[in-house]
Amino acid sequence: MPNDVLPRTMIRDVNIEDRPRERLRRQGAMSLSNQELLAILLRTGTKEESVLVLANRILSVFERLHDLKHATIEEMVAIRGIGEVKAIQLLAAIELGRRLAQKQSDEKYTIRSPQDAAAYLMPDMTSLNQEHFVVLFLNVKNQIIHKKTIFIGSLNASIVHPREIVRP
Repeated sequence: MPNDVLPRTMIRDVNIEDRPRERLRRQGAMSLSNQELLAILLRTGTKEESVLVLANRILSVFERLHDLKHATIEEMVAIRGIGEVKAIQLLAAIELGRRLAQKQSDEKYTIRSPQDAAAYLMPDMTSLNQEHFVVLFLNVKNQIIHKKTIFIGSLNASIVHPREIVRP
């Protein structure tokens, strides 16, 4: 589906075979553009514009799709056509995606090097806007049994006293 859908074009005016839901059903989610995936989550547009135009406007406000994971409800609602319900739906979908991206394993994750610890923590920590001091508690086999954020610092610093680490 072209991204240059006319602003007055409503989804009902788009050929049924070219609508995002039908294309997803027929060709799979991988075949859809970011605009079309957002349109499916949004479900409806406004009286003045189609859901595809609304989805395109969201993508233009957030320069990269990756920037959506930092969006707040207030930032979403500031976009014309996005109310609180649509904003909450989008943020819930983003959080589900974040959780799916995390390493989920039934067996304990073993830390053998600093690189292992970094690989374990990186999916959670890349989206943070402040420094977080996280402690990984290991058993005698160096398997993670618990993860705890001890301190949240400033934009680029986190100062922690040793007793804050040892106490838990």
